[in-house]
Amino acid sequence: MPQNDDPRLTTPQCHSLQPVTTNHTNLWFSVKNRGGYFTIEDNTPQVQLLPIVENKSIVMVRVYRPVIADNTLELPAGGTNKDESPIEAAVRELHEETGILVPDQNRFQILPPLIHVARNPILPHIFQIHLARQEYDLRMDHDHEILGVECLSYKEVLQNIERGEIYVGPQIAIILRYFLCNHVIQQAE
Repeated sequence: MPQNDDPRLTTPQCHSLQPVTTNHTNLWFSVKNRGGYFTIEDNTPQVQLLPIVENKSIVMVRVYRPVIADNTLELPAGGTNKDESPIEAAVRELHEETGILVPDQNRFQILPPLIHVARNPILPHIFQIHLARQEYDLRMDHDHEILGVECLSYKEVLQNIERGEIYVGPQIAIILRYFLCNHVIQQAE
């Protein structure tokens, strides 16, 4: 099972920011005042996935986002359920959002964290999974929150980022770090 013992994935590391008060809470997140610094904190650990198909493509989901009135292209992601570990959530979210079932947790590689909002002291778990094209082609139905599942070549991903069609910041950061670490950009040109 993949491991990452970075403490920023599990607890806030800003211990000196005292006192801590909660200004707002709902089912998904809390707004806290940590010694005068306001934070937005997810109520459950978050996971993001980078599904790579045969080192040629990335699986992305199209999601309707009412707050920005758009259908965005994103990587599969979500929060953990009660008593669920981040790796279990990654397996579940990949299946729910893409219809691709990969029960073998050892296939999920945890990546170094990226901060997506400087006001969130707990970083999301980022997992990479390599898939065969057949796993993508044999996917089942996805959940109702997802409008569609797309398998984009590396070149298409770069073109979509360049044209502003992929514009959710954390998604771009995860993808571009993968491309840079694996020298994909030169190959995709």
